[in-house]
Amino acid sequence: MKKVIIILLLVNMPVFAQQDAQYTNYMYNTININPAYAGSRGVMSIFGLHRTQWTGLDGAPVTNAVSINTPIENSNLGIGLSFVNDRIGASDESTISADLSYTIQSTSIYKLSFGMKATANLLNVDYTKLNRYDLIDPKFKNNVENKFSPNIGAGAYFYSDKLYVGLSVPNFLQSDIFNDNTSTTSLERLHYYLIGGYVFDLSSSIQFKPAFMCKTVVGSPLQVDLSANFLFNEKFVLGAAWRWDAAMSLMAGFQVNHKLYIGYGYDLETTQLSNYNSGSHEIFLRFELSKDPERIVSPRFF
Repeated sequence: MKKVIIILLLVNMPVFAQQDAQYTNYMYNTININPAYAGSRGVMSIFGLHRTQWTGLDGAPVTNAVSINTPIENSNLGIGLSFVNDRIGASDESTISADLSYTIQSTSIYKLSFGMKATANLLNVDYTKLNRYDLIDPKFKNNVENKFSPNIGAGAYFYSDKLYVGLSVPNFLQSDIFNDNTSTTSLERLHYYLIGGYVFDLSSSIQFKPAFMCKTVVGSPLQVDLSANFLFNEKFVLGAAWRWDAAMSLMAGFQVNHKLYIGYGYDLETTQLSNYNSGSHEIFLRFELSKDPERIVSPRFF
């Protein structure tokens, strides 16, 4: 009987903390956690990701994310739009976000961007998908249908062609996503993100990029992701990652041409949860457009 932990929490507890979707390839999906990233690549960047977590576990998380961001020509502004759908057990949550960034040329090499994020969240919970042992419990009487909650966030992003550091809070507002005065189904908590990475030129054909992401959520343990990727001939990427006390990951990518990049990640749990699933899979595509092809002939490694 492989039932996801989230479902057990929903059945046995009136409250659970809603967390942002988790990504192995976080270094390519920065726009979802930091609005200051919008337009930082210098070209229009379109990103799509599918993640299946804890394969083989009933009700395990499935995440789909799509985003587009671009600099605004002849200005210091960048804009972005993203959509994330996260399904976990009985819950189905969709988030639409709009991002606006402003970039300062702090030195001849480094830039500093500040960003704001506005978010609309829709939550659906179908209690009929749960193992309900008390069918008359008022908590499970009515499903949650398109429960709307707005939010705002902000971030800062300092970067060059070799280095990046970012700090962000995607959602400032802490709120009960659903509360019927007798029980709370979901709580939106503050998520603090700190990310960083640096690209080392090991040779004329090999680049090495260590990176990290630290995430802390009110009431939850600190999450630390460490990764190391190698880029060969500006075409092939191979790497590995470690999520503190949670999982180990393998990553691979291929720059098909100067516009299209495809990547894959596989997570293997290092907790007791590994006894109940066969790992997590993540695949993504990034497509970039520019009026000036020279700007994306040598794609940046983040």
